[in-house]
Amino acid sequence: MMNLKFKRKLPTPNELKEMYPLDEEMIEQKRKNDEELRKIFTGESKKFLLIIGPCSADREDAVIDYISHLKKIYDKINDVILIVPRIYTNKPRTTGAGYKGMLHQPDPNSNPDMLKGLIAIRKMHLRALKETGFSCADEMLYPENHPYLSDCLSYVAVGARSVEDQLHRLTASGLDMPVGMKNPTSGDLTVMLNSINAAQHGNTYIYRSWEVESSGNPLAHAILRGYVDEEGRMKPNYHYEDIANLAKLYNETHFKNPALIVDCNHCNSGKQFDQQIRIAEEVLHSMKCNPEIRKIVKGLMIESYLVDGAQKVEEHIYGKSITDACLGWEKTETLLLHLAELLRKMNE
Repeated sequence: MMNLKFKRKLPTPNELKEMYPLDEEMIEQKRKNDEELRKIFTGESKKFLLIIGPCSADREDAVIDYISHLKKIYDKINDVILIVPRIYTNKPRTTGAGYKGMLHQPDPNSNPDMLKGLIAIRKMHLRALKETGFSCADEMLYPENHPYLSDCLSYVAVGARSVEDQLHRLTASGLDMPVGMKNPTSGDLTVMLNSINAAQHGNTYIYRSWEVESSGNPLAHAILRGYVDEEGRMKPNYHYEDIANLAKLYNETHFKNPALIVDCNHCNSGKQFDQQIRIAEEVLHSMKCNPEIRKIVKGLMIESYLVDGAQKVEEHIYGKSITDACLGWEKTETLLLHLAELLRKMNE
């Protein structure tokens, strides 16, 4: 017996892709984006990666507006920085309560509607690619849903609550794009490294009712996002010593393309969104001081939107996060220009 109500059968990923396809120009642009991103993780490119955008994509108009802002500033910094915008359409909830993202609620003020959600998130990712040339990042909260967006994503993150899950690890092993594995909320780096190891090797598993075989993903890598200690206090793990320790652990193993993205928000900032500026600068300083750190740090993850902070769903402030607090656009623009200058000096 199952305590489930089967409401309706949803379209398959192929059916949805046929309904909302990429045109040839979009396919070619994504191919170029993917190649440039791949070179960062293999070390062929010295560009610095910024995975940046709202904590969660809550409405298409504001998200596309934000990404259009990114596009304008990108033309000034793309000699040293590669931007992959965050369009996070799923939101993990620790207790299961609260807004779960556009996949569940394309309208945050309405009841969940997964069919409308699937259509809304695909149309939003396609619009970003069509209008700005950016193929974006999303979190793989539900591994079986990845094929709905697989042709328009350039980056995938596996969250702190999912990184221990077997299906997430195995699914990551079958993707042909960089997949960032976050450290778990406990901060145990062994768990994260085991996840990267599993993703980098081939596996046989059940996926969407098929027996499938993956060849491994050499671009699976680490994301440090801070952790929660035994007393429930948020602790950072982005400092010099933390990154140097991860570099040491990488050197003791046989991972392909050892790489790290530092998440500047979440427990690293204590969820104080404005601290992301200081954290980003500190990471670059650590890179400048230690060649081993510079070798593995490939970029940063920053939560940013049009308006500083966060709001309740019912407040309806355009471009302000309804989940975790984000850095507003004015501060974001200043930070991006500053990071570009620091990187240019490092490269001299």
